[in-house]
Amino acid sequence: MAIFKGAGVALVTPMKENLEVNYDKLDEILEEQIAGKTDAIIICGTTGESATMTEEEHVEVIKFAIERVNHRIPVVAGTGSNCTRTAIELSVEAAKAGADGLLLVTPYYNKATQNGLIAHYTKITEAAKLPSILYNVPSRTGCAIKPETVAKLVKDTEYVVGIKEASGDIGNVAKIMHLCDGNIELYSGNDDQVVPLLSLGGIGVISVLSNVAPTYVHDMIFKYLEGNVQESCKMQLDAIPLVDALFCEVNPIPVKAAMNMQGKGVGGLRAPLTELEPQHEELLRNAMQGLDLL
Repeated sequence: MAIFKGAGVALVTPMKENLEVNYDKLDEILEEQIAGKTDAIIICGTTGESATMTEEEHVEVIKFAIERVNHRIPVVAGTGSNCTRTAIELSVEAAKAGADGLLLVTPYYNKATQNGLIAHYTKITEAAKLPSILYNVPSRTGCAIKPETVAKLVKDTEYVVGIKEASGDIGNVAKIMHLCDGNIELYSGNDDQVVPLLSLGGIGVISVLSNVAPTYVHDMIFKYLEGNVQESCKMQLDAIPLVDALFCEVNPIPVKAAMNMQGKGVGGLRAPLTELEPQHEELLRNAMQGLDLL
């Protein structure tokens, strides 16, 4: 059984004015997402600013989300690191807290060989013993996981069950699905490629867009899965201006600005991230209005 099917929100982490985690606001947006038909919560990923959290904060935010969601929908914990030992520690803590799965980004900065990636993921998943989703986003990490490596991990490693594919390379995704004989849970990691990946056997998305439009993303996916491909494709194309605006600066700068435009009060960003540049505010606002989100 898949960890989830449909729209998993790559949730932002709301901050107070002093940039401490705003747990009251986190509670609110978790409830809003569940009410909006989001199919899974992905907590402490890139969009959640995990890179600027202490390990203690990281674990606390994961525990908080699991407790508040309380089994209503799956919670997937982002516990990847460029240090295998750190990733193991975070993953084990997430498992103890009751996470339904893990999202494990490829090691960034120090990178790894393909054999190194196999060892890295094997050690983490064997320690945590939770269904795990590989996260391939070479534009941010400088470290790509090859389709052959994905296939080997899926075949030989008990707990590697899926991949969040954010390479942007559809051919790469097709090769993964071919080598795995479809025996992998494929999630789009790019909001502008959800429907194309569904056409290759995907079962959902881990979405930035879902922070501002949870029902829209959920409906787009399930229309496709239920056979209404034409309407799903239209929704994908209609969302392109907003998706582009949400990535006009590095994620999660625009999506936090968009949520604040909606009155959600998720606060600012931890350095080195900065607030949205003024010249992008109108672009983002117009795109939000284009999908009736303001």
